[in-house]
Amino acid sequence: MNIIRGQPLNLIRLFVFILVAVAAVKLLSSSAKQKYSNDLNSFWEEKKSLESHYQVMRGPEEHAAKLEPPQGNGMNQGRHSEDDQTSKDFIKTEMRLVHLDLKGAAPKVTYLEKIFPLLSSLGANGILIEYEDMFPFHGALEILKSSYAYSTEDIDKILHLAEVNSLEVVPLVQTFGHMEYVLKHDKYRHLREMEKYPNSLNPHLPESVSLVKDIVTQVLDRHSKSTWVHIGADEVFHLGDGRESKNWLNQNNGDLGKMFLNHVKEIGNFIIKKYSGIRLIMWDDMLRSIKLDTIKESGITEYMSPVIWSYIKDLKTEVIESYITKYSASGFRSVWFASAFKGASGVARMWTPMKHHMDNHINWLRVISSVKQHQSLRFQGIVLTGWQRYDHYSVLCELFPVGIPSLAVCLQTLVHGGFTEIAKKKILETLGFNDINIQENVCVGSGTFPGYDVYQMVYRIHTTLKEDVKRIEDDEAIKGWFTVYHRKHSFGNPYFMERFGNTVQRTCTDWEKFLETFRTTMETIYFSDTVSEWLDVYVNPYMETLITIVKNYDDIIKLNARPKST
Repeated sequence: MNIIRGQPLNLIRLFVFILVAVAAVKLLSSSAKQKYSNDLNSFWEEKKSLESHYQVMRGPEEHAAKLEPPQGNGMNQGRHSEDDQTSKDFIKTEMRLVHLDLKGAAPKVTYLEKIFPLLSSLGANGILIEYEDMFPFHGALEILKSSYAYSTEDIDKILHLAEVNSLEVVPLVQTFGHMEYVLKHDKYRHLREMEKYPNSLNPHLPESVSLVKDIVTQVLDRHSKSTWVHIGADEVFHLGDGRESKNWLNQNNGDLGKMFLNHVKEIGNFIIKKYSGIRLIMWDDMLRSIKLDTIKESGITEYMSPVIWSYIKDLKTEVIESYITKYSASGFRSVWFASAFKGASGVARMWTPMKHHMDNHINWLRVISSVKQHQSLRFQGIVLTGWQRYDHYSVLCELFPVGIPSLAVCLQTLVHGGFTEIAKKKILETLGFNDINIQENVCVGSGTFPGYDVYQMVYRIHTTLKEDVKRIEDDEAIKGWFTVYHRKHSFGNPYFMERFGNTVQRTCTDWEKFLETFRTTMETIYFSDTVSEWLDVYVNPYMETLITIVKNYDDIIKLNARPKST
């Protein structure tokens, strides 16, 4: 009886066992398939990476804990590898680089320490640093550095700050055009394409190539974690006008494009051989007029990506798309774009026109969406340029703190696909404003971002100083009884002079006090040479007028209406 009753129970146990076994088999089969699928995907990703000549390099880590500053001098440590560092797949990452143009108004490192977190929070994932004479060149190149140049410790600190804020650092080293900071020196004058002009390098002299290689080496040795290097190569003015260039052209069917690419190729080949895995990018303007076949034959498409740039608000997307089509057909594997958030709407501009730059980025969004039709060409990223000078010799454009609201608008426009309400809300929360008026290029409320004091004070100078001086010069009493002629001959009627005397003196005193505070505030961000230059260009011409009027008034009023001097 016990056996009979136990049979159903055994059958149930057997049935349960079979069900468990079947489930286990299915689970193992599913796991194996998933592993096979993952392995297959990994294989094809690696194949695509190799086919596009990309080596997956280490990018900025996602830091949650404090990171110790780098040890040693950062040189000759070799480039990063997948064996000992976390890698970031930039093939799938569209980069948004904020350009730091250090050839003018280079900020102190203490200010960059405050700015980098802001850039990251607004949507940037990298910075393009154009050092020029702010790099701590040494040895034979020491003559190139400014007396205010960063130290090697400063560079290491900048790279560390970028890394902890998840910002990939891309150094920009000019290698052909815009070599003024080098060719201005007598030591290198003989390397100019045209002896009269310091803009462009003579590419035919062995010493020219050697010099560029030395400059590139010193910069890249300190940027061992960088995935890309930008070699400039834009606006090579007067190329072909030098004696050696004319001789070369006579012997090579006048092929200026080939001559240009020969130099680019020599520098490019040097870099990729010396720094394994690094990728190169270059401004595209010189490529636009070069024949497609000439670009193909040069071989630079294997490791170079063009950066198509346009900073105008109403850029023609069809023109940009024609460049994209050409570069795709030339064999380039990826392309970058370059917009501008400041410094590109006027060579001597004090205040940033946000509307201009927002429109520029909205048009770039249209271009970015069109790249998908070019299956062989990948959009790698966009550089938001923030020019501080048009070239090494020109005056300062808008200061970086003044351009921050425009930068925020441009970055968030890219992040959200337009200047949406969400983008606007993020900007206001991040910068601390109550409102932002794009049309009027102003922000409402007291900002909280680093450099807001400078932003606010420059706005007062921009909107008030010139008008105050003009109002005084247009005063009827001054136009009638205190002209240049009156001041030249030291005479005037006190009865009419007293009508404007107090106003002129008070206006001058108020501005002198304000500018004393302004200078102190500026020097928390900038070196003294930048402060002096900015004041000399944008403030002192008006202040000198005010001070002269006050001095003339004080001198003439004491004469008590004496006859004019002869």
